[in-house]
Amino acid sequence: MANKAISKRQKLSFRIEPSQRSMRSKDPVAIRAKQRAAGPHKKSGSAVDLIQQRTFKKNLADPNSSK
Repeated sequence: MANKAISKRQKLSFRIEPSQRSMRSKDPVAIRAKQRAAGPHKKSGSAVDLIQQRTFKKNLADPNSSK
C-alpha cells in the first residue's frame, strides 16, 4: 500500500489554472504606477480655443442648427 500521507519535505500546494492567476508584476515601481493610473485628462488651452473657434464658425455658417 502506498504511503498517502504528506512527507516532511513535501509542501502542500494548490494548483491554480493560468486563467485564474492574478497578473502581478514583480516590479514594485510598476505596481505603484498602475495604481495611480491616470484618469480622463483635461484638454489644453489651445485645444479648447480651437474647439470654440470651430463651433463659432459653424454657428456663423448655419445659425439655426445648434447642439
